Amino acid sequence: MADPKGFLKVGRETPKRRPVEERIRDWKEVYLPMPDEKLREQASRCMDCGVPFCHFGCPLGNIIPDWNDLTYRGRWKEALETLHATNNFPDFTGRLCPAPCEEACVLGINQPAVTIKVIEQAIVEHGFAEGWVAPEPPAVRTGKKVAVIGSGPAGLAAAQQLNRAGHTVTVFERDDRIGGLLRYGIPDFKMEKWVLDRRLKQMEEEGVIFKPGVNAGVDLSGEELLSGYDAICLTGGSTVPRDLPIPGRELRGIHFAMEYLTQQNRINAGEFVPEDQIITARGKTVVILGGGDTGADCLGTAHRQGAREVYQFEILPRPPDTRTPDMPWPYWPMIFRMSSAHEEGGFRDFGVSTKCFSGHGGQVAKLHAVRVEFGSAGSNGRRPMAEIEGSEFEVDAQLVLLALGFLHPQKSGLLEQLGVELDQRGNVKTDKSYMTSAPGVFAAGDMHRGQSLVVWAISEGREAARCIDQYLMGSTQLPTNRANMVG
Repeated sequence: MADPKGFLKVGRETPKRRPVEERIRDWKEVYLPMPDEKLREQASRCMDCGVPFCHFGCPLGNIIPDWNDLTYRGRWKEALETLHATNNFPDFTGRLCPAPCEEACVLGINQPAVTIKVIEQAIVEHGFAEGWVAPEPPAVRTGKKVAVIGSGPAGLAAAQQLNRAGHTVTVFERDDRIGGLLRYGIPDFKMEKWVLDRRLKQMEEEGVIFKPGVNAGVDLSGEELLSGYDAICLTGGSTVPRDLPIPGRELRGIHFAMEYLTQQNRINAGEFVPEDQIITARGKTVVILGGGDTGADCLGTAHRQGAREVYQFEILPRPPDTRTPDMPWPYWPMIFRMSSAHEEGGFRDFGVSTKCFSGHGGQVAKLHAVRVEFGSAGSNGRRPMAEIEGSEFEVDAQLVLLALGFLHPQKSGLLEQLGVELDQRGNVKTDKSYMTSAPGVFAAGDMHRGQSLVVWAISEGREAARCIDQYLMGSTQLPTNRANMVG
């Protein structure tokens, strides 16, 4: 245990954010690093609980009390080894994960939880700074070939684990660069792309083969993949966005969030985008529909592009500030949260349903909405929604961004060619070994479980890799994070 009285002597402290007026002028990360002494103090708050519920909260099963103790003692290299034992990419999760581990922290019952996520990121950054994060190529190759389709966090985790088991792994990505959602979906102010690139360099030096610009199912058929590889791992993500089919949807200036975010990431990377195709918030009144993380990413992007004003509407009621009886510890609570983007400005409202859009000359000009309220949950668990009479209103809108989530993976093309069965939600159905209805074809991440968190994607990628290794070799020495996680 780090310090038996640490949680009594030290309060929770998180990294400072760069001043708003400074950070909205660039695309650099928002948070400043914490001094080592502060990090060691924060690690001392960990109580090394007899039953560490942070493990329960973390889909990766991270050994959190152990690396908290090692951080407190300044044993950074051992802390890194413990962290990497369960997580291939703590440099990603330390920046992007919403930290369900912290919501499950025992200290969080009656005090602010341990700053687990901050310590995680600090450990891996120490590792890179000291040169401890090095390629780990396999000593022996098995002669087996595995194709990984999609290079997001699930695909990268599966590829690294399978490569370290000795298989020859090729990652196919239809975009022009490797990284999937990490590359083109996450704004730079949340994770700069050099963080991704240094991991890809490590994986290349370990022997992973990357093939960007190859659209599996188009440039490479399902039949070719089945005949050319001993196993296939589908990690293409949940890519079909939820639309809003209401009057006026066809007007110019209404875009899916991922169109908007991806384009800005490409521009930040130095890619040329024709002037008439640029989606910009500069000087405009922007409306974002959707109150989740993607909506907040759009909000931060609009601030940096120079929007005149930004509205963010969510159809659900405003969440409570603290846990309620139906959100008991240690489960993830659906409470009101403020991201760094919300701190930067904008008008945020809840219980708003969009009725239609109107415009001039084919260009959107206004959003028409009504306020809604929700009744008590019925036997099916759903709360009936009703419009509030007389609550109709409208706002100006020269740019509307739909951040309404994703429905399921793209079904046409590769999934049809492989003949894999889908579940009721349209995701790829698997058994407990992550294998689909097609022998030798596995699926993991959002393509399998639906839209989820980066930490779940990495966890599923690792678990799928273990199952693929077992399938190919009859046994496996790859670690498991949690038994029977598929569901």
